[in-house]
Amino acid sequence: MLSLDEVRRIADLARIEIPEAGVAALQQQLNGILVLIEQMCAVDTTGVEPMAHAVDVTQRLRADRVTEADQHELFQSAAPQVEDGLYLVPKVIE
Repeated sequence: MLSLDEVRRIADLARIEIPEAGVAALQQQLNGILVLIEQMCAVDTTGVEPMAHAVDVTQRLRADRVTEADQHELFQSAAPQVEDGLYLVPKVIE
């Protein structure tokens, strides 16, 4: 369980300003979370396979094929400066 000083230290590390009157309430909330985590860790999960999603569904996949025409040259024709297929931009960091 977290002490009041530990809660203040955590808030300081997280750069969260907590009024002194709210430290005890936050302590109770954090300790409640830690108790829940302890309960979850105590559950025997032997034989339970990991899941990627809570619902056992599969994604419909589409074929990986090109559906757009290559307009590379058209787009570069509107660019102010192009060299070897690359857009040239002004230097912004000195």
